[in-house]
Amino acid sequence: MLIPFDDYPVHQTALPLAQSGGGNPDHYDRFWFNGYTEDFYFAVALGSYPNRGVIDGAFAVVHRGEQRSVFASGRAPVDRARTEVGPIRIEIVEPMRVNRVRVSAPEHGLEADLTFRSRTPAHEEPRQTRYAGARLNMDVTRATSLGSWTGEIKVDGEPVALPDTWFGTKDRSWGVRPVGLPAPAAPEPSAAQFFFLWAPLNFDDCALHYMVFEDAEGVPWAETGARLPLIGPDDPVTDASGVRELAARHAIRWAPGTRRAASAALRLAGDDDPVQLEPLLTFRMRGAGYFHPTWGHGLWHGEAVTGAERHRVEELDKLAPDHVHIQQVVRARWGGRTGMGVLEQIVIGPHAPSGFTEFLDGAPER
Repeated sequence: MLIPFDDYPVHQTALPLAQSGGGNPDHYDRFWFNGYTEDFYFAVALGSYPNRGVIDGAFAVVHRGEQRSVFASGRAPVDRARTEVGPIRIEIVEPMRVNRVRVSAPEHGLEADLTFRSRTPAHEEPRQTRYAGARLNMDVTRATSLGSWTGEIKVDGEPVALPDTWFGTKDRSWGVRPVGLPAPAAPEPSAAQFFFLWAPLNFDDCALHYMVFEDAEGVPWAETGARLPLIGPDDPVTDASGVRELAARHAIRWAPGTRRAASAALRLAGDDDPVQLEPLLTFRMRGAGYFHPTWGHGLWHGEAVTGAERHRVEELDKLAPDHVHIQQVVRARWGGRTGMGVLEQIVIGPHAPSGFTEFLDGAPER
């Protein structure tokens, strides 16, 4: 099956572009964005699952003590250059540099017209490949860009008061990861353990990026740290020559009774000043479909379906499977620098360095 994009010289195999991922039903291709201030957060997600015939998306905010989301799902278009579903649309204005996000869901109290501009080169994380026994569980490439936002968000028709320039992150990832309904199979014990931290941090003169996956003993199986330079409007956005790879390790102080950081630090090799992270507010990633019991990624809901939810933040502060995957907006202090970013966390199952021994036990009192 041909699509218009087949006219571009971008093929990776002898197959047309519509035939993706060797037919693996868990093949996905996703946009993720966030933006934040000290007391406001929003997230945008849009994912295509061509071997399931599904496209879905979400727009969510944390504002005035509430987390609110609008979700959309439908039949994936044959032309995968159509990056929109329901009231959510992402436009590629300039590849890897400028994106426009539009959301029109006034009936659910959420509207947005936003433009993201990269401040840094797009940083390609190490490929993340993981097996559950003999089965391929995850095989992912992710490109992370740190940037700034302009535009407007309305909540219940009221514009949100935002600064002239506010920071955020763009995450483009694709490959294989569990999506949709799993195929019937014998359970694999190793699939019940997962530890992931992701920390893209914006400073005035540079950015930092840290990512790690660890096994139950705390041994990393994928990890990266990097200092990213700022780029100007005419600098190449895929030039990695100014990126400085850094060995880094994390130290998390967990909030008692949770799997959420009360504070954190990143220690960079060769730097006497650790990066201190102070959490300011928390977004539960279920608001963008992650582990959501209804709006999980890649599920078929119908030809074109939209839904919404809203919760008081305190209602979501429970140690439940759909609440433990989070992003915290953090203030970052590094030597004389003060910046902003997020610390994403998902810790399921045992993790010896953290003192977790069960599937979802909380951190002990200290």
